[in-house]
Formats: sequence, C-alpha cells, structure tokens
Amino acid sequence: MLTIGKLGKAAGVKVPTIRYYEQIGLLPDVGRSAGNQRLYGNDVLNRLRFIRHARDLGFPLEDVRALLSLSDQPEHSCAAVDTIAVRQLAEVRDRISRLQALEAELARMIAQDAHTTIADCRVIEVLGNHDLCKHHDHAETAH
Repeated sequence: MLTIGKLGKAAGVKVPTIRYYEQIGLLPDVGRSAGNQRLYGNDVLNRLRFIRHARDLGFPLEDVRALLSLSDQPEHSCAAVDTIAVRQLAEVRDRISRLQALEAELARMIAQDAHTTIADCRVIEVLGNHDLCKHHDHAETAH
C-alpha cells in the first residue's frame, strides 16, 4: 500500500493532481489507515499511470474518463476507443499545423528585421499591428 506522496512519486503526478482526480471521480475513493492516511494499492497506481499517459498524449479529461470506462469493459469492441484516438490524432495534427504556421510567421518576422534600432524593429512592428501578421490573416480565414 502506498501513501499519496509515494503514489504521486511512483506515477510522476503531484499530490494536488491526485486529489483533483479523486474529486472529479477519475480515481476511486480509497481506505484510510489507522492514522487516517489514504492508502493506495497497485490498481490505483496503474489507473493513475494510465491517466497520466493519456494526459501526456493530450487527451482531454472527458476522453480520459471515457477511456477509463471503456478499459473497465475488456470484453467490448475497441471501436469506441479507436474513435476517441482518431479524434485526438486529428486534434494533434491541427495543433501541429497551427504551430508550423506560428513558426513560419516568427521566422518571417525575424528575417524581415533590419537588426538596427527598436524604432525599426520588424518584430515589434508586427506584434503591434496584427494586419502585418500573415498568421492572423490565415487563421481568420481558416476559421
């Protein structure tokens, strides 16, 4: 049995996060020791590791909840899990696309910078005037 601190260390999750996951029902309520200390078994450790890994992959908490629920039903089809994973992959690809656009805009701003004085600094100029930023023009037409 693990205390909350040891559980957090073993899973790489901070204690307030564990308490939050308990509060929102992602982790079950556990028993307490004679000293009124929470004690966690390996099942909770494994569940917490699952949650952490899913969060590291960017899954929102609602999807983590659904994935946990599905993982508790091993005899069911994996189709629902695949649907959630496909949706997350699309979100990651969208994020990558937006980051690439940001990268290109930053590179463009820097390349156009005369490296002289702040008064002539293209980065400052573009940040101060959204009309000069190609990224914003692209983002507004894309949405």
